[in-house]
Amino acid sequence: MPNHTPNRIASLQPSATVILAAIGELDRLVACTKYCADVVPEVKSQARTILADSWTANADQILAVRPDLVIAAVPYQEKAVIEILKSGARFLGLAPKSLADIYTDIATIAGTVGASERGETVIARMQQRIEELSARSSGQPRPRVFCEEWGKPLIASQLWVAELVEAAGGEFLGDPGQQISPEEVSRMDPDVIIAAWCGAGDRVPLEKIIRERAWQGTRAAISSRVYCIRDEYLNTPAPTLLQGLDALAYAIHPELFGNTKGIRQITGVSFDTAMNLAP
Repeated sequence: MPNHTPNRIASLQPSATVILAAIGELDRLVACTKYCADVVPEVKSQARTILADSWTANADQILAVRPDLVIAAVPYQEKAVIEILKSGARFLGLAPKSLADIYTDIATIAGTVGASERGETVIARMQQRIEELSARSSGQPRPRVFCEEWGKPLIASQLWVAELVEAAGGEFLGDPGQQISPEEVSRMDPDVIIAAWCGAGDRVPLEKIIRERAWQGTRAAISSRVYCIRDEYLNTPAPTLLQGLDALAYAIHPELFGNTKGIRQITGVSFDTAMNLAP
């Protein structure tokens, strides 16, 4: 029987590349973005064309790799979506907000390439891991956590991160995915502050943002519970989130969970200054 599944996939979104790798279908990938290699180093092992991402898609680039499916995220630049449509390739657009949406995206991509069972296995493993970690933190005090995905303007992390914070035994502060003022965060006085800026890797300047936002008097700063978690571990809506979950668990309940990769703790808060500014 003829095979109607796509054999030449162009991924403009790291999460789609992660999902293809997780279900064992990375060989179908003929082109991806430079950011995909940050989360799926295997893409470097074969010659794959590097394309502009979901923010800056280019129709001519897409046409040049002759894909029979383009996977991208759609809540960004309208002109980028127009460029993808101009290419004439079949287009799968992703716009997840919650963990449930991410599971649906995994099932959708897996079904598109004829790997539905493997997709369901990946989903089940994610759910099991999240449930196991949630059970370990159940009954413990719930530290109040502010988690940001961007610094200027200050934007709280997405809903799926809020769900992971809750699973790790914390209380998420603010409205997920919405802009918030530094003053409002200071008034909420979080016990833990986590920065995972889109595109910044692990390079968020923790000491600088605490100083510039006058957050030295927050409980988080006084106790040095201010962390950077690698961007791709929290902002890639795919199985990679399990690495972010481990980092969140350590930041929120270090007495229960061991240190893990992808997390860095602040080192330069002045205790004397913090105490002087504390209410």
